[in-house]
Amino acid sequence: MANLALKQCIFLGSPITNKNLSNGSISVIGFPPPSSSSRKHLVLTAKAAVTVEQQTEKKVSLIKIGTRGSPLALAQAYQTRERLIAAHADLAEEGAIEIIIIKTTGDKILDQPLADIGGKGLFTKEIDEALLNGDIDIAVHSMKDVPTYLPDGTILPCNLPREDVRDAFISLSAASLGDLPAGSVVGSASLRRQSQILHKYPSLKVENIRGNVQTRLKKLKEGKVKATLLALAGLKRLDMTENVTAILSIDDMLPAVAQGAIGIACRTNDDKMANYIASLDHEDTRFAITCERAFLATLDGSCRTPIAGYAHRDTDGSCVFRGLVASPDGTQVLETSRTGTFALDDMISMGKDAGEELRSRAGPGFFDFLTAQK
Repeated sequence: MANLALKQCIFLGSPITNKNLSNGSISVIGFPPPSSSSRKHLVLTAKAAVTVEQQTEKKVSLIKIGTRGSPLALAQAYQTRERLIAAHADLAEEGAIEIIIIKTTGDKILDQPLADIGGKGLFTKEIDEALLNGDIDIAVHSMKDVPTYLPDGTILPCNLPREDVRDAFISLSAASLGDLPAGSVVGSASLRRQSQILHKYPSLKVENIRGNVQTRLKKLKEGKVKATLLALAGLKRLDMTENVTAILSIDDMLPAVAQGAIGIACRTNDDKMANYIASLDHEDTRFAITCERAFLATLDGSCRTPIAGYAHRDTDGSCVFRGLVASPDGTQVLETSRTGTFALDDMISMGKDAGEELRSRAGPGFFDFLTAQK
């Protein structure tokens, strides 16, 4: 108590020269020790002053980042934080940016295929709700998890520079998919990967395995599957590329729409946050992702539709796009490609046109078949 009172005296500017901490009294030049009642008042006042001081010292976050809690999602959130700090001096102070973990439906249900538990938005719904409710200021997403529509009241004006879009083959017993013996089980929760594997290697079997990167690698080491495929981008961000057996070329495995890209969303009317994150935007990535998502939206793809798409800037500066739609068993695979100007409106048109072509070639019966699998 004496220490609190002493601090209060300093705060008030009183000339303290001696203190007697044994009986809780404080001596000030020219004044006798305070009476019991005045000392009590002094201590209570000191407590209040210290409380105010502590509240003043508590740092209020300038930005709250919402993210899933997987190691990969957190790595992406920390990367976003580092880029924000590098770009904005006012965010460099400790505590200016807070990372908030939000558990999504896709994280809660791990014993069922994604297609069986609700389709679009499984990894974004709860984060979007937190954003709209004001619990967070920005949301960091893996772009391949983001539905082709955004919830009303939100925008996604920023994509960080895209990582390697290719898939990684991982096995303890084979150097490639082609080296796996007939009947070998490959673990993957992705219908896109399953269909392309079965199309090229019909003698293999594919089994649904879900969970984060660490969980899937554990199942491989336990012998539950002979091989698995993971996005190379995620392994790089987690610094786990030592697990990679081989990297599949784009020709061997066309990536998921928006694979390797991170998106950052904020509320529509939050100009401050929009300005913060717009400074991080990588235009080439955003244009390519928009082209691919236009393709996906035109096909109206769901979790039951194996769809792949990839757009990028070619060496001559033009946009090259490839798209694919398949049946889950890999027996039917339809592909198309486009080349055009690397300009946003032109690339959106390319994606839509490619989607319309494949929808027309597939015919209504193809998508009816996929719907019937529900």
